[in-house]
Amino acid sequence: MASRGRGGRVPFDKKAGFRNQSQQSKEAVFDTLLKQARQSGQLNLSGRGLSEVPQKVWRINIDVPEEARNISLDNTEDRWWEQVDLTKLILASNTLTTIPNDISNFPALTVLDIHDNKLEILPTALQSLENLQKLDVSRNNLKTLPPALGYVTSLVSLHVEYNQLSQLCDEIKCLQKLEDLDVSNNELTRLPQALGYLVNLVKLNVSNNKITALPPEIGDMSGLKYFDATHNQLTQLPQEFGNLRHLELLYLRHNRLSYLPILENCTNLKELHLGNNNIKGITSEHLEHLTAINVLDLRDNKLCQIPDEITLLQDLQRLDLTNNDISGLPYCIGNINSLKSLVLDGNPMKSIRRDIIMRGTMELKKYLRSRIEEPDLVTNGNSEKQGSNTGIIGGSDSGRSHEMYQMKTLDFSKKQATEIPSDILEAAEKAEVHNVTLQKNNFIDLPSNLKCLSGFLTELHLSNNKISNLSGEIGLFTNLMCLDLGGNILTDLPDQISNLTKLREIIISCNRFTKIPEVIYQLVKLEILFANDNKIEVIDVNGLSRLPVLATLDLQNNSITQVPPELGNCPLKSLLLLGNMIRNPRPAILSKGTPALLEHLRSRIVT
Repeated sequence: MASRGRGGRVPFDKKAGFRNQSQQSKEAVFDTLLKQARQSGQLNLSGRGLSEVPQKVWRINIDVPEEARNISLDNTEDRWWEQVDLTKLILASNTLTTIPNDISNFPALTVLDIHDNKLEILPTALQSLENLQKLDVSRNNLKTLPPALGYVTSLVSLHVEYNQLSQLCDEIKCLQKLEDLDVSNNELTRLPQALGYLVNLVKLNVSNNKITALPPEIGDMSGLKYFDATHNQLTQLPQEFGNLRHLELLYLRHNRLSYLPILENCTNLKELHLGNNNIKGITSEHLEHLTAINVLDLRDNKLCQIPDEITLLQDLQRLDLTNNDISGLPYCIGNINSLKSLVLDGNPMKSIRRDIIMRGTMELKKYLRSRIEEPDLVTNGNSEKQGSNTGIIGGSDSGRSHEMYQMKTLDFSKKQATEIPSDILEAAEKAEVHNVTLQKNNFIDLPSNLKCLSGFLTELHLSNNKISNLSGEIGLFTNLMCLDLGGNILTDLPDQISNLTKLREIIISCNRFTKIPEVIYQLVKLEILFANDNKIEVIDVNGLSRLPVLATLDLQNNSITQVPPELGNCPLKSLLLLGNMIRNPRPAILSKGTPALLEHLRSRIVT
């Protein structure tokens, strides 16, 4: 055994270098953690560079612990014999290649998190974890899921995204309590018929795979509310898909769909994202069953016209028709009072003059209404249905907490509120909600008691309130990916916005900005910026060039008179400038769409 030098330090070992010291410190840390875990039932060993888990971890509830050797029965601080079973084990972000069958030593486990490792296979001993509710094995090298997984019948959440799965085992049908399943970013080409047995599944994410068709049995998943199949190779949906009567969010962008089935029973659908497909038509029969829709994304398809029955969607707020073959619009669209954003960029519009389109959504709707000979064509309800908003998705008070737990969403909009009741926030904090919607209230600032959710939120919607100065406490919400501040009376943003390093989308539309706030240019992950309907006078190209992944920039209905040619060098996919006082580029250039506009701007750069 090596002798200690001055100060009790371990001397340098020529054969092992300083490794002995680091190993010794790591072991000491383990002993401390194991002691705490015996008391709390939770053990977190994430991010420790482990290539294997020490054996004493697996025997934490079996072996007599180190602290028991020289302990007195009179010592009430270290009552090791009163240890509790391990219920939560986190091994994430290490370099583990295997998990041994010793995992069966933890039959009381409810949470097992092994994401971000190098696992190629899961142990069969998983079947002994009869109390396991949450399993996260995402970001590994798994090629299959073991049939033993079917025995873990208490599972509520299963995450296996970012692996190399080519198929899902049929035994998945045994997971009758499963509510959240994420198999995105794998190599799946099909989904098993067995999925139809998962009648309690609320959220299903199969995006970024190679799936060519969905099984008809998907229509049996009666509890499904969220379905994401973005970036696959779907050419059609089964007719049974229309049986999903509780479906609220449907993402089918970047597939090969040429048409949709009639979603006859999907009467609760709020968002339908169909962009980047080959859809040639939406019929009246499609629309008559989608009356709850708020967002309809049909961009980058092959649509030639929109039917008059679009007015059935009296809750529609955003209609994206970018890059289609539409030459005109039905005048009755002007009667959809809830519609706030109608995007037509990249269409060969002929029946409506360009100068009218350039004025933006509100002016365009006003023009369309003026062209209707018989104005009162809309008979299907009001734009805002009285009594339809229960505050939290799902309805009755008794079900609020469960709904928040399932959907991770708190909807407290249209309440005329100036604060959020503490009991609702307590329930939201317990559910660890990710999305909070506070639209159409009377908030004058960020609600101070919202801070309790700062560690969870990824989306925050504060549009249509009375906010004139946003508190710097917004900087506490460091996990935000989407921030909606539209429809307020803001003139600037606090410097603390720069703390939102994960922000991908920010909406500052319909405020009183005279320029894009400088702090926005520090958000290097920003992909979408809506700044329309303000008083912005100048486009700051230098600032925008500091946003390397910015793809969508909406500056419609501002006071911009000049467009710098250098803007053409920005990697934008959608640039909206209608409704400004721009002389150059000419309206004819603006109406040709983003690629043509950017090319024109680049041609004007003086070298």
